[in-house]
Amino acid sequence: MNVLRGRLALRERLLVAGLVGFVTLLAGCKVGPNYNRPATAPPPEYKEGGSAGAVVPPPNPNGGTWKPASPSDGMLRGKWWEVYQDPQLNALEEQIVPQNQNLRAALETYLYARDQVRVARADYYPTLSVSAAASRDQVSSHRPLAVSGTMIGYSDFQLGGQASWEPDFWGRVRRNVEAAHATAQASAADMANLDLSLHAELALDYFELRGLDSDARLLERTVKDYQNQLDLNQRLVKGGLATEVTVAQALTQLETTRAQLVDLNVARNEYEHAIATLINKEARDVSLAPAPLDLALPGVPVGVPSQLVERRPDISAAERRTAAANAQIGIAISAFYPNVVLGGGGGFESTNISTLIQGPSALWSLGGQATELLFDAGKRHAITDQARHNYEAQASTYRATVLGAFNEVEDRLSDLRVLEEEATTEKRAVAAAQSSLDLSNQRYRGGATNYLEVLVAESTLLSNQRTSTDLVTRQFAASVGLVRALGGGWDVTQLPQ
Repeated sequence: MNVLRGRLALRERLLVAGLVGFVTLLAGCKVGPNYNRPATAPPPEYKEGGSAGAVVPPPNPNGGTWKPASPSDGMLRGKWWEVYQDPQLNALEEQIVPQNQNLRAALETYLYARDQVRVARADYYPTLSVSAAASRDQVSSHRPLAVSGTMIGYSDFQLGGQASWEPDFWGRVRRNVEAAHATAQASAADMANLDLSLHAELALDYFELRGLDSDARLLERTVKDYQNQLDLNQRLVKGGLATEVTVAQALTQLETTRAQLVDLNVARNEYEHAIATLINKEARDVSLAPAPLDLALPGVPVGVPSQLVERRPDISAAERRTAAANAQIGIAISAFYPNVVLGGGGGFESTNISTLIQGPSALWSLGGQATELLFDAGKRHAITDQARHNYEAQASTYRATVLGAFNEVEDRLSDLRVLEEEATTEKRAVAAAQSSLDLSNQRYRGGATNYLEVLVAESTLLSNQRTSTDLVTRQFAASVGLVRALGGGWDVTQLPQ
């Protein structure tokens, strides 16, 4: 009898071991296509690579031993705004991360997506539960077929546990984890892109504000010059060398310029309020002292186009969503295969609590179930087709994002090149206008011409000076735009793993 029991126990152990081995073998399967990043063809170099304000690393010479550039070699890193060497800008930029509510919302969105990965991973493991029950029951002594003298009241004590596990035979759980992980990474890239956009927007607003301060300084100097011209004409009228018309003309030009100076405050206040919004402060709490834009325009390291794919968070977000869409194909395909669930339970049951935890009170069960859907009117095929089409849509979005990124860099490089050429030309125009005004003043004071010639020369000079000042602001705006187009100081290594 003992030998027979030993053989039965051995068979049970072999059966369980074989079942575990079979489950392990099947768990290695994973249906659906494995992900490969959609192919893109970055240009070998930027068309506008030699633009002003951009720094491009030299190419590797023939036979050279230089190692290929990594995504961070020769590129902006971390706090990219520090390249402008403006302490006030640095102080403002540092306030965005802890204060901006949009960025806070993006962070919470990422944390939500990250928690979804944990939810998906939980399906790798069995679910376990325990239960305990106690009852006192009494049956009717008048029930059919009741035997006289039998017990009609009894107690029932139960202590047990259950386990259920759905082995990942077809890779549904693994694909689900892949999709959740890629989605979480896309959310992190979205947050990085928002962070970059906010910092770039603050830098743009800041340089626009300082550009207005430069314009205000120019108008203040011009007002002083026009006041001197008015005083001169008033003295000439008293001496009989000029008419009241000349004084009226000089006064008109002076007051017009003063009005332009006052009007600058409208735009300046709006930029100041925009900065306050970005750092989540009341407008009344942010007051920036006037500071003309006298900074030197820094060179922005551009790198090569192939690096751009690794440095733009919006590109990474699009690529990660493509990976998630690919995983959804595998999840859809897994629905065509049987759904297998293994389960078991065990515990103790007794009518007396003192004998509950004893060998004779033990009970257990072990089993499995496989379910195969035979007919669903094409629903699974439609879901699979949906997943494939969604993947193709995401892949196309990714390729379009990459192409748009390359062209955006080209636009900003072109802006810097054209603005540099225009600024150089405008400087010559300012010098010529200043010379013309000096000659007109000399002719007017010598009585060789009327005051109208001076007015025209003054207006021409002021117009060219304001254009020159505006070009400086536009150059800084284009520089910030180039930084934004290059991804700032971000790269894919910052994605959560």
